Amino acid sequence: MVQRRITNITRVARIPWRLVAGCERFKVLDREFYERPTEQVARELLGKLLVHELEGERLAGRIVEVEAYLGEHDPAAHASAGRTRRTAVLYGPGGHAYVYLIYGMYECLNLVAEGAGSPGCVLIRALEPVAGIDQMRRRRQVQDLRQLASGPGKLTRAMGITRAHTGVDVTRGVLTVQTDGVEPEEIVTGPRIGVRKAADWPLRFSVAWNQFVSRG
Repeated sequence: MVQRRITNITRVARIPWRLVAGCERFKVLDREFYERPTEQVARELLGKLLVHELEGERLAGRIVEVEAYLGEHDPAAHASAGRTRRTAVLYGPGGHAYVYLIYGMYECLNLVAEGAGSPGCVLIRALEPVAGIDQMRRRRQVQDLRQLASGPGKLTRAMGITRAHTGVDVTRGVLTVQTDGVEPEEIVTGPRIGVRKAADWPLRFSVAWNQFVSRG
């Protein structure tokens, strides 16, 4: 059951990251990471690196904001209408990409969670750019580092991710999520953005005090 409680944390100027001692660094997340409850996967994606090997260059951003979508019983989830040709990837194994178009112009990256037959997914809402920043700026035609990937449509354009990536296995290949032993100091929990149904469910998670989080 979704807990209907929103935690408000005052944002102050401070470093939002900590290095976890003893953690193996720069490791691609395996399928076991994704095949767990969607809310848990969403929270633990914060601080991880989304990496895209594109045109001979590595583009990477640290995940700082996500939203969880819980499957067929979640009115705001695409899977609430059941399995369709569009959502078939959500019903497969965890650790695959699901990219869809909104407003006829913005592509949004989701990572499939849970196991086959249980269509949970996590929307990646914002990144803190880490590598390939010059290419990101060319793709977005924006110079301000804080604006490059501070929204779901912004980050896919910056990272060169399109609907052609739907079904891509993010546990291997050119599009992966990696850990480098860095985790958030604090996580902010709040309602999802831009949905009309189940708008009060506190399933948006972001890194506290991080300047790259989307502005709504």
